[in-house]
Amino acid sequence: MKALKETMMGISVIALMLSACAGSQQASKLTVSGLDPARFDTTIQDKPVKLYTLKNDNGMEVCITNYGGRVVSLCVPDKDGKPTDVVLGFDNIAQYADTINTPSDYGSSVGRYANRIKDGKFTLDGIVYQLKKNDGPNCLHGGGNTGWMHQVYDAEQIGDSILKLTIVAADKENGFPGKVMAITTYKLTADNTLDMTWEAETDKPTIINQTNHNYYNLSGDFTQPGYDMILYVNADNFTPSDKLYIPTGEIKSVEGTPMDFRTPHAIGDSIQSQYDQIQNATGYDHNFCLNTYKDGKGDDKQVCASLYSPKTGIFMEMFTNEPGVQVYSGNFQGVGPDAKIARKHGLTYPKHVSVCLESQKYPNSPNQPTWVQPTLNPGEKYYSHAAYKFSIK
Repeated sequence: MKALKETMMGISVIALMLSACAGSQQASKLTVSGLDPARFDTTIQDKPVKLYTLKNDNGMEVCITNYGGRVVSLCVPDKDGKPTDVVLGFDNIAQYADTINTPSDYGSSVGRYANRIKDGKFTLDGIVYQLKKNDGPNCLHGGGNTGWMHQVYDAEQIGDSILKLTIVAADKENGFPGKVMAITTYKLTADNTLDMTWEAETDKPTIINQTNHNYYNLSGDFTQPGYDMILYVNADNFTPSDKLYIPTGEIKSVEGTPMDFRTPHAIGDSIQSQYDQIQNATGYDHNFCLNTYKDGKGDDKQVCASLYSPKTGIFMEMFTNEPGVQVYSGNFQGVGPDAKIARKHGLTYPKHVSVCLESQKYPNSPNQPTWVQPTLNPGEKYYSHAAYKFSIK
């Protein structure tokens, strides 16, 4: 109850600050995506929070808040040259920070461990660690509203195109061992690529598995399901999951199943399938075993996935050094109370409005010893890379 009161008090403070800024909003310079930076300028956890803007000479713009390292908007020119925002989210910091009424992982830099760990438990060097359970009996995204997606990063913007975000996580935070210093770097390149790197060091053996959680709709129309988006995933296999989205441990071929995106096709062609994996998740929420990862190394020069909107002509190619990518089709968007929440520009989102493509170690990997492990030891450096290149097709 005390935590709840503190959370609500913090939200009230944010609301008051935003209200105080309201009078100056008319004079504020909006971003290309229509965001007002004044609505992100505040203090949370006794740290300054603001909206940072990256841009290049091709008309691409990426807006990021250091609250959770979140990409708030990603604007690229469509086939007619019109700037188009292609990621979901909110247009103010108050809703991002309100973990009770508007909980979200929109655009976040997820840590310490992306995706799920079964029963919130794993063993490392003979020691059993119990993590925070925030997704039924499981731990999801490092503890959810007390994970890194709801922490304030120290920010350093370098020129127009680079943002460096640093966080220091305490030993035993949400049950994870080791004091960890982690750096997320966003870089916008001249060829319209949003390049992301995650680096970390620890003082005790721990696990780490970071990702970005952008929700993409390349049509720019967030009022309609993204069924016409064309998805490609360079993966012969995937990891089937149970009804709580925990992998069963099996590596299964995509051949002859709705999980086969080796030949690009519209998401709507298969998202209503009666296949048990689709039915369990009411859409896609699965880890794909990338063909770009071989012999313990990922080839981040080779396309591992892509997404295309016939409406706008916007084409996005993904690259990563990680062994897996989580394809999530926004199955919880527009469901129940979520259907009434207003987001950017006052819009509400329907189910299946977007697609997430999250680079990762396989979900629950600490409990599957034959899979690529997320272990990080003192003296080692964690490095993960994902890049999303935009063009017109």
